[in-house]
Amino acid sequence: MAVIETDELSLVFSALADPTRRAILERLARGNATVNQLAEPFAMTQQAVSKHLKVLEKARLISRMRQAQARPCALDTVRLDAAAGWIAEHRQVWADRYDRLDEHLAVLRRRGQTHE
Repeated sequence: MAVIETDELSLVFSALADPTRRAILERLARGNATVNQLAEPFAMTQQAVSKHLKVLEKARLISRMRQAQARPCALDTVRLDAAAGWIAEHRQVWADRYDRLDEHLAVLRRRGQTHE
């Protein structure tokens, strides 16, 4: 799993907080696309889509390449993988805490049954 700094993680989660940006990432998961192609399904200007792309680019979730006159966007999964790893790590911490709580409650129930 890639190591990701807290500030970078904040950029990733902030970028993922917007449904339009998540939709753009879903589209890019199917393959590279130009700004025009990415703007097609949205009721917004190409300029508005470009602003979303800048946020995604700053979070390093996408990259732009040069192909002749076009600058297609590509998904960059390294930051997504790191964010998913962070979530999984913290999910495990909480799962462990819940398991310990369940064990503790079971002990308390057994103690309550023996004192009756």
